[in-house]
Amino acid sequence: MNITPEALFEARRHFLKLGAGALVSSTAISQLLAETPLDMSLTYTPDPNPLKLSPNTLEQITNYVNFYEFSTDKTAPVKLSQKMKTDPWSVGFFGDIKTEQMLRVDELIVKFGLEERIYRFRCVEGWSMVVPWIGFPLYKLLDYLEPNSKAKYVKFTTRHDPSLFPDQSKGIFASIPHPYVEGLRMDEARNPLTFIAVGMYGKRLLPQNGAPIRLVVPWKYGFKSIKSLDLIECVETEPLNTWQAIDAKEYGFYANVNPAVDHPRWTQSKERLLGKLTKQATLPFNGYEKEVASLYAGMDLRKFF
Repeated sequence: MNITPEALFEARRHFLKLGAGALVSSTAISQLLAETPLDMSLTYTPDPNPLKLSPNTLEQITNYVNFYEFSTDKTAPVKLSQKMKTDPWSVGFFGDIKTEQMLRVDELIVKFGLEERIYRFRCVEGWSMVVPWIGFPLYKLLDYLEPNSKAKYVKFTTRHDPSLFPDQSKGIFASIPHPYVEGLRMDEARNPLTFIAVGMYGKRLLPQNGAPIRLVVPWKYGFKSIKSLDLIECVETEPLNTWQAIDAKEYGFYANVNPAVDHPRWTQSKERLLGKLTKQATLPFNGYEKEVASLYAGMDLRKFF
């Protein structure tokens, strides 16, 4: 059940007091709705947390981020994103699906419901965290979209709007090519672990963490978990993801967490959990080997990294 935000409730009560003879223009009502703060709280099914993971603090998770659309600095996106407008926000669904369409984030929440997933998150740079995401499995969305037999991959694109993302206005001087693009094989996208997140810690995502909607793929390096989604497309050919386009020798399409395959410039055998001074061993597939290793049976994971 949706709870009416207090400001909107009071406004509705005021209009009712005016009586049937009062004429309130649709423009005025629309303006009121636009000015009403987004209710940040979410209703969801808690994660039973069978792995007994201990999430990082909200402060740690929200103040140390990679979001190149704002800055390459880990803390700058916090300040640079505060005026980012994330409601209303629609995502486009296109490609080899039954019906191409646009849906608002709130429509997706109503359609698929929300659940909590406490996941490990491993950055390719060698740091990690544990996050209590809130959202829904991507397979639910794919079941709704009904990809046809031609669709072998899912392509994801971040919104391109320089008024929201400062780095996108820098042209050839931008930190990375924009818009940011990622992709998954269809069987990866349909794995029950693959998640569309709209919140964490019981509330909607903050701008610096990829608001209002992002991908989370816990067994892959963090750059696969694309933020601020604008488009989701079911396609026939493998998408060229942004970091692979920048340097295919350093970043592959699959980007599975693999302590046995180092980055050309640093080891991937260990990681630093946010809040800890010492490093810990990195687990194959970030600890989700049992759930996903079969997806890559027979593949050379040094070649398909």
